[in-house]
Amino acid sequence: MATQLTPPTLVKNARAARTTIALKLGMAVSGFIFIGFVLAHMYGNLKAFAGHDAFNDYAHHLRQIGEPMLPHEGVLWILRVGLIVSLVVHVYCAVVLWRRASHARGTKYVTKKNTGASRSSLTMRWGGLTILVFLVWHLLNFTIGKINPQGGATNDPYNLLVDTFDVWWLTLIYLVAMVALGLHLNHGVWSAAQTLGWTGNAAKRVRAKRLALALALIVSVGFSLVPLGVLAGIITK
Repeated sequence: MATQLTPPTLVKNARAARTTIALKLGMAVSGFIFIGFVLAHMYGNLKAFAGHDAFNDYAHHLRQIGEPMLPHEGVLWILRVGLIVSLVVHVYCAVVLWRRASHARGTKYVTKKNTGASRSSLTMRWGGLTILVFLVWHLLNFTIGKINPQGGATNDPYNLLVDTFDVWWLTLIYLVAMVALGLHLNHGVWSAAQTLGWTGNAAKRVRAKRLALALALIVSVGFSLVPLGVLAGIITK
């Protein structure tokens, strides 16, 4: 009797699993790079509470780091290129993983189930898109275009910041983006911890969830303090 050979589907599945893990690792590593950046950026923003000169001195010194070995703003451009590469990796991995999950699901469920996992996935997807759109505006507002919504000067970082957040609806947009960022960080750090094998037992899972929540709160609240300080009249020109 002839023996029927089983098609080598396991090899294909194993290869797909390996690439999925690689994509998740790419998201985790690029995500941690962004966390380091936003923490440093938040620290710099909080210098606005120290006043005009302290904030502008900080902004000025950032552009002088590495001189004379590097040109003016040399370190900043190295960081910008690194962040752009990380952003491309993060978005690419997210899109590929989302498409794979959609194809694996096949047909839509007849009964819609609002599970915690689906809500988290939806939050990550639309929250990430919200952050990306906000990032474009943020760069145009403060870095690339330096748009002053009140028509004032743009060559003074502190005054540009105050003029921007004196407009209540711009502050509202900023706060909504910070909520999206906090939710994204909370779920993203937890997912990264799972990918990196930091949730192997109950105690590790608790620590990972606490770390994710702490980072989300520190970043979202820390960034929100400056625009709220401007609206409250604590930070003024």
